[in-house]
Parts: sequence; structure tokens; C-alpha cells
Amino acid sequence: MKARRNKKQVPSFRKLLKTSKVKLENKLKNKQFKQQSTLKKYRKEQRKLRQAVKDAVSKKPIPLEEPKKKRPGKRIEREEEEEEEALPLDMMDEDDLQLMKDLGQRASFLTRDLSSSEPVHVKKRKHEHIIDKYEKIPRTLQTAPEKELIHLLPIKDQSGIIPQTREKPVSDSNKDEEDQEEESDLEEEIIEEPIRELTIEEHFIERKKKLQEKKMHIAALASAILSDPESNIKKLKELRSMLMEQDPDVAVTVRKLVIISLMELFKDITPSYKIRPLTEAEKSTKTRKETQKLREFEEGLVSQYKFYLENLEQMVKDWKQRKLKKSNVVSLKAYKGLAEVAVKSLCELLVTLPHFNFHNNIIVLIVPLMNDVSKSISEMCCEAVKKLFKQDKLGQASLGVIKVISGFVKGRNYEVRPEMLRTFLCLRIKEVELKKDTEDINKPKKFMTFKEKRKTLSRMQRKWKKAEEKLERELREAEASESTEKKLKLHTETLNIVFVTYFRILKKAQRSSLLPAVLEGLAKFAHLINIEFFDDLLLVLHNLIESGDLSYQESLHCVQTAFHILSGQGDVLNIDPMKFYTHLYKTLFKLHAGATNEGVEIVLQCLDVMLTKRRKQVSQQRALAFIKRLCTLALHVLPNSSIGILATTRILMQTFPKTDLLLDNESQGSGVFLPELDEPEYCNAQNTALWELHTLRRHYHPIVQRFAAHMIAGAPSEGSEALRPELSRRSAAELFEAYSMAEMTFNPPVESSNSKIKAKVLQGDSFLNEDLNQLIKKHCNEVGTQSPLDFTKYLETTLW
Repeated sequence: MKARRNKKQVPSFRKLLKTSKVKLENKLKNKQFKQQSTLKKYRKEQRKLRQAVKDAVSKKPIPLEEPKKKRPGKRIEREEEEEEEALPLDMMDEDDLQLMKDLGQRASFLTRDLSSSEPVHVKKRKHEHIIDKYEKIPRTLQTAPEKELIHLLPIKDQSGIIPQTREKPVSDSNKDEEDQEEESDLEEEIIEEPIRELTIEEHFIERKKKLQEKKMHIAALASAILSDPESNIKKLKELRSMLMEQDPDVAVTVRKLVIISLMELFKDITPSYKIRPLTEAEKSTKTRKETQKLREFEEGLVSQYKFYLENLEQMVKDWKQRKLKKSNVVSLKAYKGLAEVAVKSLCELLVTLPHFNFHNNIIVLIVPLMNDVSKSISEMCCEAVKKLFKQDKLGQASLGVIKVISGFVKGRNYEVRPEMLRTFLCLRIKEVELKKDTEDINKPKKFMTFKEKRKTLSRMQRKWKKAEEKLERELREAEASESTEKKLKLHTETLNIVFVTYFRILKKAQRSSLLPAVLEGLAKFAHLINIEFFDDLLLVLHNLIESGDLSYQESLHCVQTAFHILSGQGDVLNIDPMKFYTHLYKTLFKLHAGATNEGVEIVLQCLDVMLTKRRKQVSQQRALAFIKRLCTLALHVLPNSSIGILATTRILMQTFPKTDLLLDNESQGSGVFLPELDEPEYCNAQNTALWELHTLRRHYHPIVQRFAAHMIAGAPSEGSEALRPELSRRSAAELFEAYSMAEMTFNPPVESSNSKIKAKVLQGDSFLNEDLNQLIKKHCNEVGTQSPLDFTKYLETTLW
């Protein structure tokens, strides 16, 4: 029989080495454990021994009377006498001797309290009274003078409660006197050298010096980080620690400087991509030094950026809560200044770093501050959001902000500032839709299939065509930086949230102050609304106007929104908006004629949408009625409003050429013009004339005069009565803004008077008559030729 083969494999050298290492580690651990256990046992035994000694000392019998000290010479005699008095062992009974031997062999004999009558091995009684045990301890006689004792807390052990006392230390009078003298000397020294108080000028100089040192330190750290961000990323932490400056003289200024410096640093050193956290697999893999250095830089940058944003958030919270901290370095008044700088930095980071980490956290911080009580902070945040909307091409950041604003408005039950919703007007959705339309018109070229190539092209041509198509694909990929489909999807989602917010306010908060902003938004994005909602939306707008709860400006917004809806996709619908025309015609005279000019710009926009852009749907009677009423309105408003209204009237006269009959005195047709009638179709405007233009021709403003003369001549495009290009090429709204007097300046400027004319007028002779001048000269000459007057002769005659 064959011997059975040993199936057990021989372990390799590496395995043996590995097992030996494990064994050595186990042996070392066992050895350390044994040493620790022996040490513990030794400490335990020592503790028990010390406790036994303490118990023996505490149970030592106290003699009734303290023995007097004797001379050492008599000590030997005393010992000899005791030996003589001691009884020999042979004179003791056998029972007593055996008892003494037994007691001597026992260990408890040494520690036993001889004054106690208890047996040696008596068990501890459970209900033994503590006071009785304390009373059994013998008292001492007062042979020495009684000392003052301090009673301490008692100690409880196995035997019971042990009272603790301590002698009161006796202080020598000499030492007390010396201490008092030393204290008095110290007080004199302190009094001799008091701390000198700084004057206001010295304090100001000292503060300036400290501030300069801090500025230099901040500048050094910032320049080091900018020169080599990857190597000096740890200095960001040092710079950020200065946000907790504790010197009350410069704390507020230094913190503001550090906030701004860190903001500028993060704007410069942050990469143009979002840094994601590393996975466990990526952390475990070995990398090159450059990659590891880059990872450390990114990790440090993200952590410091996070801590910086937390610090800014805490500053804003401190200002909101208005509570002083324990350090009391910053006063309550300084909280607002710090909060404003913090909010400014947050707004800057929101706009400049929309791609970087924690951008959504910044949005959550900024959106509630858009509705803040402080007007400066609210305007700052709203402007930052508008700026973000204008520069956001893809739409990712805009979508995040819109979501937070919509939720915030709904959570506050629509009681927010209208400026929050006016930021929606800056969304870049119209440009993308226009780009989409051009892409639909210019559809991309389709590549030929293989079958088409085989039929039409030769082998060489197919080869060249293949290379050409490959190049075109690469160029197309390089040209398209962002996916059009992704962009369109983001913008569609954004618009859905915007319209949901608008429709909620129209349905639930019709009397809210947000209604004008909602109507402006609907007017801007009306061409993007689904055509199915047009009927319902127009009905809601008409009901709002008829309710009478709206202000004049809000009703104008309703009219503007309705016509924006109808001017886009609404052209397909067969809807007659006569009720909106009637409302605007009826309310034109309600415009504010004072310095505010409220509503004039909206009226000009409404007239452009209602009459100029819908010229095919507007009748001649309606156009004549609006032209007549606008010319009457131009007499009552400020010059810039008059210029805007006359510019609109000029465009209407050019758009509807038959309206020139208003420049003639002769009436056409039957009826009389009824200016008080609110229906433009039935007021018989063809039977009147534009006499207001002759009055406006004598207006004090030269541009109003020029427009009136131009329209009286029939609004010609050429000739002496034609307008200058800078006036004719501008729209009515642009002219209204250009000649505004909001800054208290007259446009064009008033010409200064001529100094030469002044000099001629100031001559004195020119004011007098010629005869009067000759008479004055004659009398002046006579007075010069006569002899000097003698008053004495008159005195003599009076005396006699």
C-alpha cells in the first residue's frame, strides 16, 4: 500500500514571518498585562496595610492621666523596680499561663483595644448604636492648658465614625506686626506709582498705531496667500482668527478689514469648479506629491470657506438678537456696522461664486434679508439677486434663488416687500427662448446615411465626406459650452415656480402690496404663458379693475398686463378688449400732475401696446378720441410728461394718417364732440380740433414748443418743421426719462444773460428826460459861479 500523502501545505516564509509578528505582539501584550496586574495587586496590598496601621493607631488606648516626664537617670532604677515587682511564671496558675500564651500567638492581640470588654472574635452587630460606642472611649484629664480646636468633618470606616479635630494655629503678635508693616510699605509703593491716564490725543495716537500694526499684519498674510495659495493655505486660518479680535480699541475696525480681505482672497483663489469630498477608495489609494498637495489645498480651502461663512452668519444673528456677549468687546451700536459689512461680503460671494461650494447656503442666508426692516440691507440683497439673475446664463443659480424666494413668500403669507418679487423681472428667460426660436428656424444640418452615400457618392467622395462629418461633430461639441436642452429644462422649471407664485397672489392676496409687482411680472413673461390660461387670466384682471379696490397705478398695471398677453400668442384668440380701452380712456385725467409723475411711464407703455402695436384692430374713431384726450392732458402735466405725451401723439398721427383732420377747423359728419363721455367710440372726436397745440406752442420749455410746432405742421419727416434726429429717433419713454426734472436741473440749461447789455442799461443819463437833464446842468453851473453864501445878514434881519 502506498503511504498517504500529507495534504497539509508547508507555510510560506512570508506567512511564517507574519505569524511570528503576531505571536510577538501577543507575547508583548500578555507581558504588559501581567505587569499591570502585579502592580495592581501590590498597590492593593499596600493600601490594606496602610489602612490596618491607621486602624491600629486610632484604636490605641489613651491613658487617663498623662505621665510626667522623668529624668533619664532614674529610668534604669524604675525598670529594675518593675522587674522586682513582676510575678514569676511559676507563681501563676496553669490556666492563666495557657491563656496568655494563646493570646500572644494571635495577631489580633497587638491591635486589640485593651480598655474594651468585648471578646476578640465578636461579630459586628448590625444595630449597634453609634453614640454608645462613642461614650465608651475614655476621657483625658485637663492637666495642660486647654487649646482651641477646630472641628472637622468626621471619617467613617469599618469600625464606625471617627471624629476629626485640629488645633487652631496661634499667630505671634510680632509676625502680625511685621506683616502689617510690609503691607503698608507695599501700599505706599503702589500709591507712589499710580497708572497714568491717557489723554484723548494720546489714546487716539495709540489706537492709530495699533490699527496700523494690524493692517500690516493683514496685508502680509493676504499677500503670502495670494503669492502661493497651495503652500500658504494654513495662513487662511490665522487670518480668519483675527475675526475674533479682542482689543476693544480696534476690534470693530479690524474685524471689518478681515471680512473684506477674506472675501477678496476667496474670490481670487477659489477654482472654477465645485470641490467634492473624496471617497474612501480615493483616500486609500496612493497618489503623487502634486496630487496630494492639491487635495490638501482643496480640503483646507473648503473648510476655511465654510468657517468664514459661519462667522458671517453669526455676526448677522448677533445684530438681529441685539444681545451683548460676555467679552463685551463690541458694543450694540457697532453690531449693525459689522452686520452690513458681513451682508455685503455675502452678496458679493453670491454673485461672483455661483459655481462653488455652499452657494445654496448663501442663498438661504440672503433671501430672508431681502425682506429686512433695514432699508439699506434689503436694497443690498435685492440688488445682488438682480445682478445674479442678469449674469446667470445657464439658469442653475437662478432656479435655486427662485425656489427659496417662492417658499419664503408663501411662508410669510404674502406679507413681504414688493422688491422681492420685482427681482423676477431680471430673469434671463426671454433671451433663451429667442435663441430657441432661431435654432428652430435654422435647423442643424443632418448627416447622410450610409445608403444615401453609396447611391450618390463614389468611394473617394465617401471617404472625404466621412472625415468632414467627423470634423463638424467635433466643432459642434466645442461650440456648445452648455447643453441647450438642459438650459431649456431649467428655465421651464424656473418659469413654472414664478407663475405659481404670481397666480397664488392673484387668487389669495388681491389686496396685497405685491399686486403691482405681480402684474409687472405677468406683463413681462406673458408671451411664455400657456394659451389655455388666457381667458381665465383676462377675466381675473377685469374683475380686479371693476372691484375698485386697486389704486390707479395698479389698475394701469392690469391694463398693461392684459395687452401684453394679447399681443403675443393672444393674437390667435378672438377677444375684443374694448373694456380695457374704455378704462384707460376714462382714467387718463387721473394722472398725477405734480413732481412725482406717478403712472406717466406706465401710461406711455400701455398706449404703445394698445394703439401702435395693435393698429389693425384699432378703429379711426378710437384713435381720434385718444389723440384729442392726450393733447388736453399735455396742458396739465410737467414738461417731461408733456414731451412724452406729445411724442406718443406724433407716432399715432403717423400710424393713423387720416387723423390729420383734427388740424382743421371744419367738422365732419353729424354730432358734437362730447369730451365728458367715457366711451372713445361715441364721443364724436372727428368734430373737434387740436387747439391745445397752439397753447403748447407758447410753452416755457423749448422742446415742448418744438413738438407743438412740428405737430401743427402735420408732423413732417423732412423740411424746416421736422424734428432733429435726437428727438425723432427716441421713444416716448426715453424722452420722458431724458427730460426729467427729478434732479432739479432744467434740460436744456437756461442761457445766461449778456454782460454788455447790462453795462449800457446801468448808465444814469439814459433813465432821465432830455429837458430835465438840461435844467439840472444849468442849475449846477449857476451854483458854481456865484459868490460864497453869507448867512450872517439873514441872522441880523431876524434879530431886529
